[in-house]
Amino acid sequence: MAFDVEKIRADFPVLSCEVYGRPLAYLDSGATAQKPRAVIDKVDWLHRRMNANVHRGLHYMSETCTDEYEAAREAVRRFIGAGSTREIVFTSGATGSINLVAYSFGGRFVREGDNVITTEMEHHSNIVPWQMLCERKRAELRVLPFDDAGALETGRLDELIDSRTRIVCVTQASNVLGTRPDLRAVVDAAHRKGVPVLVDGCQGIVHGGVDVTALDCDFYAFSGHKLYGPTGIGVLYGKERWLERMPPFMGGGDMVATVSFAGTTYAELPLKFEAGTANFVGAIALGRAVEFLQEFDPAEIEAHETALLRRATERLSAIDGLRIYGTTEDKCAIVSFNVEGVHPYDMGMILDKLGIAVRTGQHCAEPVMDHYATTGMCRASFALYNTLGEADALADGVARAVRMLR
Repeated sequence: MAFDVEKIRADFPVLSCEVYGRPLAYLDSGATAQKPRAVIDKVDWLHRRMNANVHRGLHYMSETCTDEYEAAREAVRRFIGAGSTREIVFTSGATGSINLVAYSFGGRFVREGDNVITTEMEHHSNIVPWQMLCERKRAELRVLPFDDAGALETGRLDELIDSRTRIVCVTQASNVLGTRPDLRAVVDAAHRKGVPVLVDGCQGIVHGGVDVTALDCDFYAFSGHKLYGPTGIGVLYGKERWLERMPPFMGGGDMVATVSFAGTTYAELPLKFEAGTANFVGAIALGRAVEFLQEFDPAEIEAHETALLRRATERLSAIDGLRIYGTTEDKCAIVSFNVEGVHPYDMGMILDKLGIAVRTGQHCAEPVMDHYATTGMCRASFALYNTLGEADALADGVARAVRMLR
């Protein structure tokens, strides 16, 4: 399908809404993306016509849902370039995926005196689970810093990795700075010393995508709702050799082979990590979101989002006293900023009244705020359905707010 942003927008019903009598300019896709009609219709069909638990019935509806659920797993496998559906675990989201690894991998392989490496630019979901693990295990959490431009200092990894390092955890794209670290350098540095790598792909899978086989990461986590799918569903990719050695994260139905009071045996991958009633509606709809995205040329999406980023950056940079955080050359379509003398919450509230939805606050990345000695930022995050006109509206709105507040 040729890239036609107006045609794409017509596929997203919410984008035709008004806010306070003004057209909605939704610039908060980094928090959650809007849903195309194909995803909405799939969820509606499942609730209206095909609602039955998966893996647990021989009747038509259950078997149909099971087939759709496993087809979604296969769609995700192809989308991220994994070798087997045994390596694709459905979770509640990226947070659930990372916690699964921290608990299961960490419980099996991390010991007192070991260390785990994360980075200064991570979302809290790729910091706090590792802090909790290190507290339980009396291990050390080491932090790879970034510079003031927002570039991750990957050259310092060799200083941090030693014989007691058990895993390196890194984002594919910062949800605040837009920075896309050199993951090849991270993976190679870790693997040279036999250390596995977990990648938080929440933003990266949307802005550029991934081939986990080519990247050779050991774990990859992402959420469906940032990829134009529903909330409450996510994916953990894990190399089979790691998942086989890791104990289950939760116990219950569907993750077992046999159960008796003498002992329990566990299901084969990936079901070993999918305890309880699956969010089959979310998983199937995520599969539909993936199919929707595959209708477009990724290079055209990237070019469109780059144009949005450049327009917003150029227009915002012309405003007196405005600072953009994260200025690396290859950043994705995220712009976080502050204006001298203007509180980000005041800025966000005025933009909201103008119909412009941005995110304000710490963005679940308090160490990033600490790095820049600020308590919060405004963030505009773009998606394939945004327009250059919306980038202009953002800049015009910020300029108007500055005139009002300073």
